[in-house]
Amino acid sequence: MDLNQIYKNKVVSADEAVKKIKSGDRVFLTGNCSTPQVLLPALVKHAPNLHDVEICQALTIGPSDYVAPEMAGHLRVNTMFISTNVRKAVQEGRADFTPVLLSEFTLLFKNKILPIDVALVHISPPDEHGFCSLGIETGLTKSPAESAKIIIAEINQQMPRMLGDSFIHISRLNYIVPVDYPLAEMSMGSEEADDATEKIAGYIADLIPDGATMQLGIGAIPNAVLKFLHHKHDLGMHTELFSDGVIELVEAGILTNARKTLHPGKILAGFVIGTRRLYEWADDNPLIELHPTEYVNDPFVIAQNERMVAINSAIEVDISGQICADSIGPKFYSGVGGQLDFIYGASRSKGGVPIIALPSTTTTRDGTVVSRIVAQLKRGAGVVTSRNHVRFVVTEYGVASLYGKTVRQRTQALISVAHPDFRDDLRREAEELNYV
Repeated sequence: MDLNQIYKNKVVSADEAVKKIKSGDRVFLTGNCSTPQVLLPALVKHAPNLHDVEICQALTIGPSDYVAPEMAGHLRVNTMFISTNVRKAVQEGRADFTPVLLSEFTLLFKNKILPIDVALVHISPPDEHGFCSLGIETGLTKSPAESAKIIIAEINQQMPRMLGDSFIHISRLNYIVPVDYPLAEMSMGSEEADDATEKIAGYIADLIPDGATMQLGIGAIPNAVLKFLHHKHDLGMHTELFSDGVIELVEAGILTNARKTLHPGKILAGFVIGTRRLYEWADDNPLIELHPTEYVNDPFVIAQNERMVAINSAIEVDISGQICADSIGPKFYSGVGGQLDFIYGASRSKGGVPIIALPSTTTTRDGTVVSRIVAQLKRGAGVVTSRNHVRFVVTEYGVASLYGKTVRQRTQALISVAHPDFRDDLRREAEELNYV
């Protein structure tokens, strides 16, 4: 098998490649910091020649030209997680949202619930055996791509070669578009954490035992937590994603993965989001394995990690313990993501610690400060994690331990970690609901 010849025979321009997409096709689009920067603009350019093309995706990072109003009738996004660049289109009804657990996202395509005609992927150059790595976005892409009738791949000289269950052979690709550009970057945690975030991080760190395996995503709170872990020993990581903050913990000898009970010695994840420093560090790094999300996020896989710590956030929490994390009232904002996967997985883990963490207040667009601990969720709000699954809720005012507690006890615990300015109102509303 002449691999070079196979490669050359599949090479086309981006404009030629997107012409393989036909009207009525369902297209899978790889996302996060791996969103194709050459194929996607070419598809937008070709869109006036198409009608009723459905683009299935999770979170994408980059321009939103493909969901612009003028794409109506040509391209329509169906997203399973609402990222910033498509939020307006979803809320205006110009794009669709399909609610699904992240652990089941890939199964919609793999099991032909949503059969894929064409997959647009972004991968590393092939090795001497002809295998390309799906790179920094393996988890959400591998299974959908492998289920597609046609695979169109951007092969980027700057895509890291990530190890694990992350490879696809060039013989599986139908069309190759060679590219060479820097990957999209998201700098997480470089900004100084505010006082509330620091306090929340401190409380969370106190809940993390030595030898814990952590799910630690991106955002102000997870990054702040990392700074409070330097006195811990032999931590591990099993997470849907990670960012730059893990590098320091590894280099400090804190994140060793030595005591993991599943995949010991390895950081296990589905994808990475970060800066060029992270991509260069992760490239061909045997410490890291990326796997399909249906494995990484499976609660029954997660639970095999003893002392599993899951840290997730919320938009609001009601005083019975219900967690809204995907909408503001009836207005869809993001998605369930992997929250329930990891909260449930951690709760089933021996010595597991499932945590919901959030500041006690938020400021609305008109400058009003409102409580994020509420008597009742907003009308139309989605419950991402049920009151039956929640164990710890952390704000800057402390830790509310809810597991095995009555509604009366839960109410009292959650009011105690609400902002003091709102506690009297919450008590009054709790009394009206006969919770206390």
